[in-house]
Order: sequence, then structure tokens, then C-alpha cells
Amino acid sequence: MSEQTAQHDLDVAVIGAGFAGMYMLHRLREAGFNVRVFERAADVGGTWYWNRYPGARCDVESMEYSYQFDHDLQQEWDWSERYATQGEILAYANHVAERFDLRRDIQFGIELRSAQYDEAGHYWRLAFDDGSELLARYVVFATGCLSVPKDPELPCLDDFQGRVLYTSRWPHAPVEFSGRRVGVIGTGSSGIQSIPIIAEQAEQLMVFQRTPSYSLPAYNEPMDTATRDAIKANYEDFRARNQIHPNTFGARFPLNMGMMFEVSEAERQRNLETYWGFGGLFFTRAFADIMANPAANEVAQEFARNKIRERVNDPALAEMLCPDSTIGCKRVCADTNYYETYNRDNVTLVNLKAEPLVSITASGLQTEGASYELDDLVLATGFDAMTGALLRLDIRGRGGLRLQDKWEQGPQTLLGMQTSGFPNLFMITGPGSPSVLSNMIQSIEQNVEWIAGYLQWLRDQDKTVTEAEPESEQAWMAHVAETASETLFNACTSWYRGNNIEGKAEVFMPLVDYPGYCAHCAEVAAQGYSGFAKA
Repeated sequence: MSEQTAQHDLDVAVIGAGFAGMYMLHRLREAGFNVRVFERAADVGGTWYWNRYPGARCDVESMEYSYQFDHDLQQEWDWSERYATQGEILAYANHVAERFDLRRDIQFGIELRSAQYDEAGHYWRLAFDDGSELLARYVVFATGCLSVPKDPELPCLDDFQGRVLYTSRWPHAPVEFSGRRVGVIGTGSSGIQSIPIIAEQAEQLMVFQRTPSYSLPAYNEPMDTATRDAIKANYEDFRARNQIHPNTFGARFPLNMGMMFEVSEAERQRNLETYWGFGGLFFTRAFADIMANPAANEVAQEFARNKIRERVNDPALAEMLCPDSTIGCKRVCADTNYYETYNRDNVTLVNLKAEPLVSITASGLQTEGASYELDDLVLATGFDAMTGALLRLDIRGRGGLRLQDKWEQGPQTLLGMQTSGFPNLFMITGPGSPSVLSNMIQSIEQNVEWIAGYLQWLRDQDKTVTEAEPESEQAWMAHVAETASETLFNACTSWYRGNNIEGKAEVFMPLVDYPGYCAHCAEVAAQGYSGFAKA
């Protein structure tokens, strides 16, 4: 298109139509901006559109993993389980899209290839995979924290003649495993959720484990109507209590601020048992110092390992499933019958630490110890988290600076929402924000409302350009690193730190302090968006 035809085509281009992109569209449309969303999938839902593997469900309770911006929406939608399945969450996303007529401003089946900032015109030139281009004053990346699958490091994978299935991009049609020999590689959250379901169908299931994960029973159940009705009767208060909670979810369960070694051994064990019994991700809240004191964490580790030993009949097998790492430095998983699955006669655990993988073969998998014949290979190998969705694109800011080069030593942002050198580019739940350490939808809403408020302020002030000031950005990332250093989050390899990806800079990316983050964002806004340059 000719630049003379229009100064820009859109006020705001939003990339991604998951929960972040949908709400960003709704807020900006309400504020009178000319906005459009671009989504590579065929419909809304983001990660819940792609991740359709057996057993996929959220690990935050469904009454909380939902939007709070509209009172009627909260009241009219009923969840069927304590922890919602992928299918139900996707149905909810579709309901929201229909209720607020969002699809008319979303273009599906189109993928952004590059974004280049024009310093003279103060706009972004966006190029898409279909060859089209457009100009937008602002671009907002709503591309998600866990949306780019990690490439599996498996030699000779292309040689395998059976089915290869990725949990991160599962077929939309049902997959039948009856009578088949199935191998699963990866025992993070996706593997832990899918393995029990696959085991119920497959003739034989072989789980290839390199590093065991801590997984706690979710104690999922049909939605308790009394709990649902009580929350809906005062949803505003329920949300407010979560808003000031360190993890932004689970406020209906107590948060113990006591220290582990200030109580007797008997009380310590009772408390750990109580928090284990809450199910899901609440165990590390049993004492305030579990994620700060290595000795306290070791007690929690051994408690969790003993629970694994209780659930697995074969003692030697149980020990293979017991992690020896800090509990909580990787996201703890929540499961339904994961460990019990290893008591089945048709399930085999292969320890890749003891017998390393040699290669994938035409008919299965070869380790240093044995050959395993397979019909299907399921890859649950994780994600290039937090930065993957941005760094895979060709994004160029002032002077042609590439984002890959700016972030070569790790991501640099102010509040996780802007990065210096890239004017008018915003990120929702980007690195440097609480994001994955919080209830994602609550973090999304907070970021969306802040960005929408800032864009309205800029319009009211007759400003058209903004970017993070380098010194403010540096101070913010130092704060992110300092808060992480006060915890045990740096105690192991994890996608929080990016060291699950070969060659990626090892930097702890999320912020460990949601309430403090919200307070700081509010203060920045009250001070005329201090730390951000405007022109």
C-alpha cells in the first residue's frame, strides 16, 4: 500500500486472540480506538485452542480462571468442575467472543512475520504470511507466555514411521490409542496430565523420563454448587481477596505466614498434611519460608516424596519417580491418578538418566540399554516460554535494532509491558511481569486495563509516541532479579529461567510479587506514567 493513502491503517494492531487479545480488543473498542486483532489459529482461545491433548485442564480453579471485568458474565457462566478442562475453557472463550461480538474485528488464519518501526511516521509496518502489510500507530503483543513449543532434541526423529503427536498442537479430531504401543517423552505438566488418560486406552504405554517432576493430587471434582453459589453471591469480594493474594488465586484457602522450624515436628507434619489435602498448587503455601529457606524446602520435598512412595506400589519404581530437586522452583504440577498409573500392568517407566537415549528409529526408540517398539510417539517436551513468541519474529525498532539483539543477554522491559528502543510496542504479561506466577487471566486483565488507560492518556495529552526509558527499564529488571534472589526459584533448571532452551540466556523472567506489581503500576500511572518517554 502507498504511505500517501493513510498515515496509518489502525490505531492499534493486536497480535493474538487468546484471553489477552480478546480483552484488549474489547477495552480499546470501548475507548474508541480503531483496533483489529490478528490470529494465526482458526478461532479464539489461544493456548486453549492448540493444547487439546488428553487430560488437558487448568491448574487454577475455574471460578478464578475466568474474566472479572463484567458482572453479568461472571453470573451467567457455570463451570462444571473444580478445575476446568481444555474443552470447557475453549467453550468459555467462544462464549465471550460471541457475547461481546469480538469476531467482527478479528482476522483469523493469518500470521505476523515481521514488524518494523518507522521513525519518521511514528508507526509500525506489519507484514503477514499472506503477503499483506498494514500500518499501525501502536502494536500490542498478546501472544502468550506458553505458545511456542520447544523443538524436541531427539536424534533421527524423522526416521520414525509411526504417528508423532505433539501435546502442544494436538489434532482436533479424536486420537484412538486402543491396541497400540505408545511412547510418551516428557513428564512436565502436559505429560503428567495426558499419561493417565493414554494408559487407559493403550495396549502398552512406555513413559520415557529424563527428570521427574513434583506433582500433587488436584482432587478435582464436579463443581460444588454451594461453593459456586457462595462465590457468586459476593464475587466482587472474592476477586478483591485474590487481588491482594501473593499468587492471585486460592484466597478461599488460608495462607500460612508461619515459619516451618518455629513449630513442633507434630504440628509441622499436620500443617503439611492439611495443605496437601487442599489439592492442586497450594502445598508450598503451608509455611511462609518453603520458597525461601533451603532447609524448610527440604522438609517439604521429603514430605512430597513420601506421598509418591505411598501412591506407587513398587518401591524401586517409586524412587525413580521421586525428584531430588527444590520443590517449587519449577511449577508444581497437579494431577489425577498420575502416580497410580504406574501401578498398571500395561505401563512401563524408562529412566533416561540411567539408560540415555541413543536415537529414534523407524520402529521406535533406542536407548543405551534396550530397543522399544512403538506405534505412536507422544512428545510433551514443553515450551520456549515467556519470550519465544516474540523472538521468533523479525521485530525491529529504532535504527533497525532487532529485538533478538536487544534481548540477547535476557529480556529487558519496564513493567513487562514495554522495552526501550521499540516505541509504541506493548506486551501483555511480558517478561518482567508476574504473569506465569499468577492467575494468568487476572494478570491479563490488569495489564490490559493499564495499557488501555495509558493509550487513552496519550490521546488526551495529544501524544503519539511512547517507550520505556532505558534507566527506568534497567532499574525495573534489577528489581525483578532482586525479588527472585530472595527466593529459591533460581535453584533449578526451569522454563522460568529460560535454561530449558539451548543457547537461551539464563535470566529469571517473571516477577515474584503480584500485589507489589499492581501497586507500582498504579503509582506509575498516577505520576503521569513516569519512566516512559512521551512525544
